[in-house]
Amino acid sequence: MQKNTSKIVEELGLCPNFTTFYNENKQYLITETLSELLENILCKKGLKKSAVIKSAEMSEVYGYQIFSGLRMPERNKLLCLAIAMKLNVDELQTLLKTAGYSQLYVKLPFDSVVLYGICKGLSVIEINELLYEYGLNTLG
Repeated sequence: MQKNTSKIVEELGLCPNFTTFYNENKQYLITETLSELLENILCKKGLKKSAVIKSAEMSEVYGYQIFSGLRMPERNKLLCLAIAMKLNVDELQTLLKTAGYSQLYVKLPFDSVVLYGICKGLSVIEINELLYEYGLNTLG
């Protein structure tokens, strides 16, 4: 059974101490590192790192450093990896949260273009072209 974030926040405010809160909610907290989550996604989807890195339009060395946990990518590079792995919106939002980044927010022009691209299965290049067309910064 899952608890939504609002319910967990409510329980946090009502709990007499953090230890009690933590013990009652630790199964709902994100404990995976970014590199562990990326590895799990690769396994679950049957993807190869080399193909994902190439589709993400990033250098091979940098990509492998991200997957190994040696480098923490900036948000846009993580979006490129998510697009290359063809993550759905929920998977992408989890990936961003795990990395400590803000989730995509549809009311922000940049984020709405990226969300559109993900929903339509566009590539990094196609999303960059759309961002450029609307005068927005590209993914890089």
